[in-house]
Amino acid sequence: MAELTVRNAIEDHQIVSSAEWLAARKELLRKEKEFTRQRDQISRLRRELPWVTVEKNYVFDGPEGKETLADLFGGKSQLIVYHFMFGPGWEEGCPSCSFLGDHFEGSLVHLANRDVSFVVVSRAPIAQVEAFKKRMGWRFKWVSSFGNDFNYDYNVSFTQDDIAQHKTYYNYLIQDFPREEAPGASVFYKNAAGNLFHTYSTYGRGLDILLGAYNFLDMVPKGRDEDGLDFTMSWVRHHDRYPEEKGAAAQKGAASCCGNESRK
Repeated sequence: MAELTVRNAIEDHQIVSSAEWLAARKELLRKEKEFTRQRDQISRLRRELPWVTVEKNYVFDGPEGKETLADLFGGKSQLIVYHFMFGPGWEEGCPSCSFLGDHFEGSLVHLANRDVSFVVVSRAPIAQVEAFKKRMGWRFKWVSSFGNDFNYDYNVSFTQDDIAQHKTYYNYLIQDFPREEAPGASVFYKNAAGNLFHTYSTYGRGLDILLGAYNFLDMVPKGRDEDGLDFTMSWVRHHDRYPEEKGAAAQKGAASCCGNESRK
């Protein structure tokens, strides 16, 4: 039904003169500029948030050995951590997180030149991480938090008891989250004295800003084409799992490990 609705909307779309189109486009431009100013204001408020001192000495497993959270800054004063859904024993990382992962590498050289390091963290042991990373052809830094509480402290991993009791704390509220791992991004700052501070974290649809492909899709007539799906991103697959024939029916059969709760 949703596919039929989208097709009808495309086929029956309003056709107007160039002059009428220009008038409608200018009105939309006015709203786009208003949204841009609002986004700038939100970004300023984000930077003005108070900080929290990082008290724990988190030690991660990396491909070259042990690394502390301070080490992950790599000589920069700012650190972005992407919390990638990939738990111990999983056969592969989350398809939706992998969708985001496909966007990371092109930004890294630019971030490094603005005093920012970027690291992906998962609770899967480092051997699992390295094998999946090799399969996907990624080169960004990725470490394992299997031996520490980092994921739990930053509310992207949950105990079986929390899940069974439907009391997982995610995206700043108690909710019924379907998995033991969740997606997110956290930001940290290190001052000249070496003290670490947690400045920001975002979850669920707060991660949309990292998805360049969504921004492209938002410009085309069909948009994200997710209306009527069981939950958003259910069409997403690992980039090596898309069929050669990318028909709408084939793509909509894919499953994501991020449930409705993760996209709110």
